[in-house]
Amino acid sequence: MDISVVIPLFNEEESLPELAAWIERVMKEHDFSYEIIFVDDGSTDNSWKTIHELSAANPAIHGVSFRRNYGKSPALNTGFAIAGGDVVITMDADLQDSPDEIPELYRMIVRDGNDLVSGWKKKRYDPLSKTIPTKLFNATARKVSGIHNLHDFNCGLKAYRNEVVKHIEVYGDMHRYIPYLAKNAGFDRIAEKVVQHRARKYGVTKFGLDRFVNGYLDLATLWFTGRFGAKPMHFFGLLGSLMFVVGLIAVMAVGFGKLYNMYHGNPYTLVTDSPYFFLSLTMMILGTMLFLTGFIGELIVRNSPDRNHYEIKEKI
Repeated sequence: MDISVVIPLFNEEESLPELAAWIERVMKEHDFSYEIIFVDDGSTDNSWKTIHELSAANPAIHGVSFRRNYGKSPALNTGFAIAGGDVVITMDADLQDSPDEIPELYRMIVRDGNDLVSGWKKKRYDPLSKTIPTKLFNATARKVSGIHNLHDFNCGLKAYRNEVVKHIEVYGDMHRYIPYLAKNAGFDRIAEKVVQHRARKYGVTKFGLDRFVNGYLDLATLWFTGRFGAKPMHFFGLLGSLMFVVGLIAVMAVGFGKLYNMYHGNPYTLVTDSPYFFLSLTMMILGTMLFLTGFIGELIVRNSPDRNHYEIKEKI
């Protein structure tokens, strides 16, 4: 099979028939063998009924329905698990992504040899309250991930080699960082394509401004796990050791200061009367706790069944 189209959705019953017909037309025009996988993320409208009707009319259309709303990342991960096409393409169900982009996305994977191609909605039909935070978010993601050629990490229109989606786990709200997940898994041939962004035709957006706050927290999580997930002692141990040493030096400075004044007959106060003494002790305690955190993290990693699981590209 050439292409699997994975479409997560939540309450999009109005757009589904038009989207399915559009994808079918594009596939037939380019003679692609394909499947469409709708993942209904606990919709409360008639989306699942509509998917049933579409599947009955076209055997290439499949569906998965969650019992409740879990989020876009679990929906994508479920779709990735059952996708059988050589190239997997994701898009949103709200008709803001154009299926006419599919042939070029497919070509960039198959002929250009990319692992992942991410869409870039260069011209957006969104309010400033959404576009400005998006620009700041993407700038931060480029800096942290090191993927400097992407302008729109969160674009729903993406294409992947099948091998990529089988080797990444999309959980929580990590769908925003699929290129970063792919890079951490060893798939670094990542390209970008300017795609058309269409105004929403039906319904309303399902995402609020809280996604930007959550996005930064998820980015910090990915950065830490990608860099220190297999060696937590290198982070917590180093930071804890530095804090402990600085605190110890500060305590010694307070103590030697008192001894110096006593020896030379200068006025002096009790060590416990100095706020620096308690600050120093606090640093030493925090440093010890951070070091122990790294030590416990190392014990957990060493007992993980995946501690020696490495992705092998090929053998000869």
